[in-house]
Amino acid sequence: MLYRGKPPMGWNSWDCYGDSVNEEQLLANAAALAKLKDCGWQYVVCDIQWSEPTADGYAYHNFAELCMDEYSRLIPSPERFPSAANGAGFRPIADKIHAMGLKFGIHIMRGIPRQAVHRNTPLFGTAATARDVAQQYSICPWNTDMYGVDPDREGAQAYYDSLLALYAEWGVDYIKCDDIANTEFLPHNPYSARRELELLTNAVEKVDREIVLSLSPGPAPLAEHEHLAAHATMWRISGDFWDQWPRLLEMFGLCRAWAPYVRDGAYPDCDMLPLGTLTLPEGARQTRFTPAEQRTMLSLWGIFRSPLMIGAELTMADPFTLSVLCNRDVLTMNQTCRNPRELCFDETQSVWLADGDGCRWAALFNLSEEARTLTLPDVPDGAAIRECWQGGALLPADGSVAVTVGAHDAAVLKIVDKA
Repeated sequence: MLYRGKPPMGWNSWDCYGDSVNEEQLLANAAALAKLKDCGWQYVVCDIQWSEPTADGYAYHNFAELCMDEYSRLIPSPERFPSAANGAGFRPIADKIHAMGLKFGIHIMRGIPRQAVHRNTPLFGTAATARDVAQQYSICPWNTDMYGVDPDREGAQAYYDSLLALYAEWGVDYIKCDDIANTEFLPHNPYSARRELELLTNAVEKVDREIVLSLSPGPAPLAEHEHLAAHATMWRISGDFWDQWPRLLEMFGLCRAWAPYVRDGAYPDCDMLPLGTLTLPEGARQTRFTPAEQRTMLSLWGIFRSPLMIGAELTMADPFTLSVLCNRDVLTMNQTCRNPRELCFDETQSVWLADGDGCRWAALFNLSEEARTLTLPDVPDGAAIRECWQGGALLPADGSVAVTVGAHDAAVLKIVDKA
């Protein structure tokens, strides 16, 4: 069944390992995330190319040989995931992650493996074969692994049902499906995979396991917000997000456009949090975001109610990264607030407000190159106000509250009106 709970919080392997993560690295990060689970961090997600023995970074190997079972379903490469040998799949890894009190997720590509189509291999639960259900002109422009599935073909739903049955058997709690939500690569035919998404969602609903369904990449089409919310837990609103200030500035406009459509159990997704140590296959580096910019990112993702997926190599996390990831007020805002909306925006500032449980939340962003005093209006005198990043109480005066915020930094306020 489709997960409809609070915004998912977890870790994803892409930002630090690209397509090359292995079992040892995955479990090491799971163990590190388990130390943060009291703050709400929960999902450990193995990103793309886990079926490819030779994957080694951020560049894909065109038409690589993939590990596949007899029913046209990709399985983990034992060369990179030794516990997957002898048909065990991801079950041993999922069991270890579940034993840590966490949940396990995988990345998949939309469609059916091209090698299955070329070999015309069987499908589970139907007389149709891989070649019968393939839509050979529906291809991903940046990855050569898959053909699309034709929703009108006999066996199409059975193929997706067999995938979800296998993933449920493995103990998968989260699926990140790629090449299914974007308009960027197919501007002539945006959101053309909507009916294939319906096959996938139907299959998710049939398994007796609660599964987060995350759609990538972005930008997802705003006009399709109702269909996206009906068929997924979360969907990307941008292309891949990396640690560059101009990209963070762009996210304010995307969040502004999508804010009216944020609702419980259906979340526009700002993408992963590129914090800490990143890009290990190409040479480890620290995030390019300053500490102030990291607070800005977490504050925007937080009040917008975006899912929170860590991109850092957690075994190398420094004390500052851990402090940002474990700010309980900001995480509580993300998990419990409602009706996020931007009150004002210009080239120097953005001010957001959201409703909370017995409180209101505000996020004040200084987008300029120097410290500024930002003001939140309509605050009753006598309200109790706490600033959540630096700590300390603020006092409203004349119906507003003012706070000094550094360049590229943010303040998060928890406001409890006087009874």
